[in-house]
Amino acid sequence: MQIDKISVYRVRTPLLTPFRTAFGNDAEIEAIMVRIVSGDNYAWGEASPWEYPAYSSESGAGCFLAATKFMAPLLLGKNINSGDELQKVLSCIKGNQFAKAAFDLAWWNLQAKLDNLPLWKKIGGKSPDVDCGEDFGVEESIEILLERMDGAAAAGFKRIKLKYRPGWELNMLKPVRERFPSLPIHIDCNSAYTLKDIDMFKELDKFNLEMIEQPLMHDDLLCHAELQKQLKTPICLDESITSPEKAEKAVKLGACGFINIKPGRVGGITNALKIHDIAQAAGIPCWIGGMLESSVGAHFCIALATLPNIKYPSDIFATDRFWARDLGKPQMKLSGKSKFRAPDTIGAGAEPDAEYMLERIQEVRHFTK
Repeated sequence: MQIDKISVYRVRTPLLTPFRTAFGNDAEIEAIMVRIVSGDNYAWGEASPWEYPAYSSESGAGCFLAATKFMAPLLLGKNINSGDELQKVLSCIKGNQFAKAAFDLAWWNLQAKLDNLPLWKKIGGKSPDVDCGEDFGVEESIEILLERMDGAAAAGFKRIKLKYRPGWELNMLKPVRERFPSLPIHIDCNSAYTLKDIDMFKELDKFNLEMIEQPLMHDDLLCHAELQKQLKTPICLDESITSPEKAEKAVKLGACGFINIKPGRVGGITNALKIHDIAQAAGIPCWIGGMLESSVGAHFCIALATLPNIKYPSDIFATDRFWARDLGKPQMKLSGKSKFRAPDTIGAGAEPDAEYMLERIQEVRHFTK
């Protein structure tokens, strides 16, 4: 396809309540939306790095700058016939995976539309029904957390993910396990610890966790491999897996037992598919993560969650879980207990709510060849 027009938007959307992690507390989510046009056809992509460069080195404003000053001019007018071609054009720019992802997702969305296919079928998904879990950040009290977990268990969620950070760790996990002795649970450390915390990690082996997500440095593989050797509980790598090359190294080092694939973090669907296949060949199960994207971005996560090596319930959420109003449409709605269903409409299946997006735009640029 030839890319004739590109529009890039930076948007900021308020959450129902602040989301608390080891990185800090976020009351709003910043994302960039990219719309590409080829002839009479168009499609959207979304990447959500958040406002501050805390989860990664990228931020909403930084992504917008990289996308508008460097990436859009490189792609405008080009004939791009594969995700690999798009990634090659952008390869002269180091890093900036979230910004690259917004273009990559939009390209795959448009290509699926041109091929008259739902995106999940275009990328090789096996079934439209995908399992999801429930997540809880750091709450105001353990009592509030337990009450919210009661609701999630009653609603039939197949697993619970708990944010885990200094001050909210074993003291939180002990009462949780007492209340829910058999519920599948894992914790997400968001890079908050080092190997000096090995004694605490060994204590975690007693809690029958499904995994410990990203316990150490955001870009580390070696220390994770050392930690995994000393634990029975599988380690899941998230922030450390930013490319297929990093996934290959993690496999060779034995640094993890699971890989979380976030399309924004890895540069889009093109790289997500490669990471999925690398992990599958190594016998390492994957699951799909998210960055609290709108319905637009979440539909890409649903498509990826239909792949055959997605073996653990993914981080995909109904609109009313985090948003008073979704920036995308249709709204995200569960299709059953702890499940979403990939749509049979062509493309990814969602686009921005134009009226609401006008209220949330921070800046925008348009490019025409």
